[in-house]
Amino acid sequence: MMIVVTNTIKVKKGHGVEVAERFRRSKGVHLQPGFVRMEVMMTEDLEEIDELKVCTTWNDKASFENWVSSDNFRQAHVQRRTGTDGTEQSAQAGPHGTSHGGAEGHKAQTESVMLGSKMTIHQVLVSRIAGEDE
Repeated sequence: MMIVVTNTIKVKKGHGVEVAERFRRSKGVHLQPGFVRMEVMMTEDLEEIDELKVCTTWNDKASFENWVSSDNFRQAHVQRRTGTDGTEQSAQAGPHGTSHGGAEGHKAQTESVMLGSKMTIHQVLVSRIAGEDE
C-alpha cells in the first residue's frame, strides 16, 4: 500500500526557506526503488517559528524502510559541524534531515537553526489526479 512519510521540522523564525533549500540538492532519494515524489512545504503565518513539512511518497512502507537503512541515506544525513575547538564533528540526522545522536549530535543540533521534528507515516487510502475520470 502506498504511503506518505511526513517530517514536520520546526526551525528558528526566518530560516525556513534556507532549510528548505537544502532539499533542492538531491541526496539520492529520487533514485531509491519505490520512491514516488518529495514535496517540501512551509506553513504560512506562524509568528514565532518557521515550520516545514517534508513529505515523501513511497510505493510501500518496505521501500521507505530500505531507504532509511541504505548507505545513501546515511551519507545524505550526516551533518558536518565545526566545534568550538575547531575540530570537525558529525551528527547523524533523521529520515528528513533532523539531527539525533549522542553528545556531539546534541551539540550540533543546539548550535543550528533546528528546533525539533516529528515524523509520521500515513497510508494513502484515496488519491485523485486533476482531469482523471472516475
